Amino acid sequence: MKLMVIGGGGREHAVIRKLKENPRIETVYALPGNGGIAFDAVCVDIAATDIAAQVEFAKQNAIDYAVVTPDDPLALGAVDALTAAGIPCFGPDQKAAQIEASKVFAKDLMAKYGIPTAAYRVFTDMDEALTYLDTAPIPTVVKADGLALGKGVTVAMTREEAKSAVRAAMEDRVFGQAGARLVIEEYLTGPEVSVLSFTDGETLIPMVSSMDHKRALDGDRGPNTGGMGTVAPNPCYTPAVAKTCMETIFLPTIRAMAAEGRPFRGCLYFGLMLTPQGPKVIEYNCRFGDPETQVVLPLLQSDLYTVMRATTDGTLADTAVEFSDGAAACVILASKGYPGHYEKGFPITMTAEAAAHACVAGAKKLEDGTLVTAGGRVLGVTATAPDLAAALRDAYRLAEGVRFENAYCRRDIGARALAAR
Repeated sequence: MKLMVIGGGGREHAVIRKLKENPRIETVYALPGNGGIAFDAVCVDIAATDIAAQVEFAKQNAIDYAVVTPDDPLALGAVDALTAAGIPCFGPDQKAAQIEASKVFAKDLMAKYGIPTAAYRVFTDMDEALTYLDTAPIPTVVKADGLALGKGVTVAMTREEAKSAVRAAMEDRVFGQAGARLVIEEYLTGPEVSVLSFTDGETLIPMVSSMDHKRALDGDRGPNTGGMGTVAPNPCYTPAVAKTCMETIFLPTIRAMAAEGRPFRGCLYFGLMLTPQGPKVIEYNCRFGDPETQVVLPLLQSDLYTVMRATTDGTLADTAVEFSDGAAACVILASKGYPGHYEKGFPITMTAEAAAHACVAGAKKLEDGTLVTAGGRVLGVTATAPDLAAALRDAYRLAEGVRFENAYCRRDIGARALAAR
C-alpha cells in the first residue's frame, strides 16, 4: 500500500512512524514533511493547504489512503476533495471540521445540546466587546473565532489585558479574518486534560489521556507556546472522571454533530478542564494534538492504519483499539527565544538512540544530509516505560543526546503529574 500524510510537523512524524509498523504499507509520502521526516517517508514539496496539488499527486501516484492531520487543510475541505477523487481519507470533512475552525460554532453547539462548557458571549463589534468588559467578571478568556495557529486565545487576568486582546484582534487584525468575531468566556479553574479519540461518526473510542505543558519556561511561566512537552496518562483523569466525560461530553458531542448533519469521522480532540462543578470543554480540535500525539500513539498497541481505516469505513465498533498500561513522556527541544524571535540554521546532532525516539518538527535537511534547525519547536524526544517517573527519566536522558546551538527545554515536564498521583 501507498499512503499519503499531509502536514510537516512533529505530530505527522509520530503518525508516520506508527503507520510504518504495518508491514503492508510499502511507502509513505509526506506533503510537505520536513528534514527529519525525510528519514522515515518520501517528502514531497506540496504545501499542506494546496489541496488541488494534493489531489493531483494522489491520483498520479495511486495513493491507497490519505491521512489529513493539520487543521487548515481540514477546514479548507481537503478530505472532501480527496474523497471526491476516489482517495479514502482519515479526517473529518469540511462541515465537521467547523468544530475547531469556528469557536462560535463550537460554543453554540455545546449550548444547544447541553454539553458543559464555560459561559460565553459572542461579539462582532469591538465597541460592544469593550463595553461588556467594563463590567465582565475578571479574569476572563478572549478567543478569536477562527484558526489562528494556536495563538488566538488570551487568558486575561486584568480588565485592561482583556481589552488589549480585543483591540489586537478586532482593530489591529493580528489574526486576520480569524479575529473578526470574538468569543469572550468565563474563566474556568481546575486541572487540564487532553483526550484524543477515534470516531467513525457513531462509535467513539477515547485514547489515553495526556497532560500538555504550554508555557515556555519552568514553573509554568513565560508565554504560551505550541507545547513544550507532554505526558500520558494524565493522573487527574480517573476512571470516574472518564465515565462522566463519556456520558456528558464525548457521546453527546458525536450525537450533536450527527444531528446537525455534520457527522464527525477521524480524530476528535477534547480539551477539558476538571472544574469544581465537573468536567467542562475548553476547546475541540478536529485532529490529533501536537505534542499529545507523540505520547499517545507510542502507547497504542493496535495497528494505527487498521483503526484509521475503521473510522473511514464506519466499522470502529468492530475494531480492537488497545493501549498499553504504561506511561509515556515527551520533552520538546526548542530554539532559544521561542515563541518569540529565534535564530535558525544550526546543525543538529543526535545519538542513534535519541534519533530513534525523536519526532522532528522544525528542521530541514541540507544536500549533504545535515539536519539543521528551521523552526521554534525543533523536535521532541519520547520515551515509554512501565510508569511515568521512569518514562520521564528516559525522556530527559534521550534529550541529552540531542545537540544544536541555542537549544533549550523545560526541565520540569511531568512534575505536576507526578505530584498529582
